[in-house]
Amino acid sequence: MKKKKWNSVFAVVLLAVMAASLLSGCGKKSTEQENKETIRVYLWSTSLYEKYAPYIQSQLPDINIEFVVGNNDLDFYQFLQENDGMPDIITCCRFSLHDALPLQNSLMDLSTTNEAGAVYNSYLNSFMNEDGSVNWLPVCADAHGFVVNKALFEKYNIPLPTDYKSFVSACQAFEKVGIRGFAADYFYDYTCMETLQGLSASELSSTNGRKWRTAYSDPASTEKVGLDNVVWPDAFDRMEQFIKDTKLGPDDLKLDYDTVDNLYQNGKLAMYFGSSAGVKKYKDQGIDTVFLPFFEQNGEKWIMTTPYFQVALNSELEKDETRKDNAMKVLKVMLSAKAQNIIADGQDTLSYSQDVPLRLTDYLKDVKSVIEENHMYIRIASNDFFSVSQDVVSKMITGEYNSQQAYKAFDSMLRQSEDTSNEKVVLNSTKSYSNYFHSDGGNESYSVMANTLRGCYKSDVLLATGNSFTGSVLQADYTEKMAGNMIMPNGLCAYKKKMNGAELLKTVQSFVEGTEGGFQPFNKGSLPVVSGVSIEVKEKNGKYTLLRIKKDGKQIKEDDTFTVTCLATENNMAPFLTDENHGFTEEKQRVKDTWVNYVLQGNAVLAEPEQYITLRE
Repeated sequence: MKKKKWNSVFAVVLLAVMAASLLSGCGKKSTEQENKETIRVYLWSTSLYEKYAPYIQSQLPDINIEFVVGNNDLDFYQFLQENDGMPDIITCCRFSLHDALPLQNSLMDLSTTNEAGAVYNSYLNSFMNEDGSVNWLPVCADAHGFVVNKALFEKYNIPLPTDYKSFVSACQAFEKVGIRGFAADYFYDYTCMETLQGLSASELSSTNGRKWRTAYSDPASTEKVGLDNVVWPDAFDRMEQFIKDTKLGPDDLKLDYDTVDNLYQNGKLAMYFGSSAGVKKYKDQGIDTVFLPFFEQNGEKWIMTTPYFQVALNSELEKDETRKDNAMKVLKVMLSAKAQNIIADGQDTLSYSQDVPLRLTDYLKDVKSVIEENHMYIRIASNDFFSVSQDVVSKMITGEYNSQQAYKAFDSMLRQSEDTSNEKVVLNSTKSYSNYFHSDGGNESYSVMANTLRGCYKSDVLLATGNSFTGSVLQADYTEKMAGNMIMPNGLCAYKKKMNGAELLKTVQSFVEGTEGGFQPFNKGSLPVVSGVSIEVKEKNGKYTLLRIKKDGKQIKEDDTFTVTCLATENNMAPFLTDENHGFTEEKQRVKDTWVNYVLQGNAVLAEPEQYITLRE
């Protein structure tokens, strides 16, 4: 009997072990399945995380999309590529095909897709590789040209410019009455770069211009390509003439946007180079303002366009037909008319796609014919062009360079190879961590960052919005720049407060369930990250409810006390700061600066991840 009883007990134990083993296997399979079913989209700005990302997810409820606020920098994605961390879909605004070349072999060829076919050929050519493949597609544009105070023109009976000659005449007429005809914020690299190109948009869009642009971005070239001797010498001649005609001088290099804005609002400036968004801004202030294009020397009119971003897909998607199909569905929604209108956020939608109807407000009525002629020039925006343009154009404005000297200097600097061999490693990660959200545990990479920063801020609990980290905790050596890129780029702030258990519960609940006027989690990947405590959350019909908070495995009590640090943007944190007695203290440094200073001290150690969340459906 005893032997039989022992065998019975053993059988029960064996069944229990087998059950545990099966459950463990199911858990592992579930994690793998979650990874497989997730499409990761890296957004270049947190502004896209607020309205654009929730809209895309709402249109594809059967696809789990994880949105990450990455960086507006192709070097960041090259780092991810080199360390096996490439996402499924990439977006970038500060872009050029030249800088994107190292990524080409890791990206899908979209040239035969409907999405590429919808892009006007004149724009698609700017994204086409020499072999005819297309990895990147542009979305709707931000228009740049001249913001013009029409009321000032009428007050002094000066005709609005219709060509370059009348533009110069207007500048001269305003000078006679003590008003600056034209100025711009030449303190910034992009203004220097866009003026140089905008004045020659017609020539840079010509056959010779496109020929040079293709050579500049040629992946087969083993040498750095400089300027050609056909289009560019004349471009510098036009820039030199423009400087003389508008009387730009050394003091203009000190002008930032706020200074130019102040001059314009006070009637001391008639025209400046800027975005069409300025027209609405000034009209709302009661200043009669219009938007005018660049007037080319050959009589044509062009506007400078800056794509809100470019988008590309990881070629690894082609290994799994289901994942590829899901990613293409996401891309289709991202490029849809409704999504592009959300990006424009009430401004004019200037889309590069034939599938998106032109939606012009009165603010762009004066350049409607230019747009209908497709005279929308996409700027060359490589990292080299930003830095070199500022250096050379600034020296032209101060008189140090004439057009010939400027051309030679620009060409020489473009041909110089950037030496990155001496970039110091400031952080070493000996392990890669998952960048997928798992219902049983959360996001490992985010947890590593949250746990490490909790130590930096010397807090009992750290609570971060889901867009705080870029998820790039990889087995890699990090330079200062790449370490900084581990933090969301758009002004992440830290707020500290001592709380009791009841206050902590209410605060975490607000981060999980959303706050009026603040951020609303729209999918599980957008749920907050916590460190120092663990949370249990229930999902029902796309809504999230906080069930409980535990510390060290025990549910917190109302009279427990905690030092809590919250990481969020100013907009997301605003609902918590409306009460004068809110008790939060904002850290003087942004989170990125605190993080970079920490790793620069040397011997920085990344904390281990924890299972910080359990999501129940």
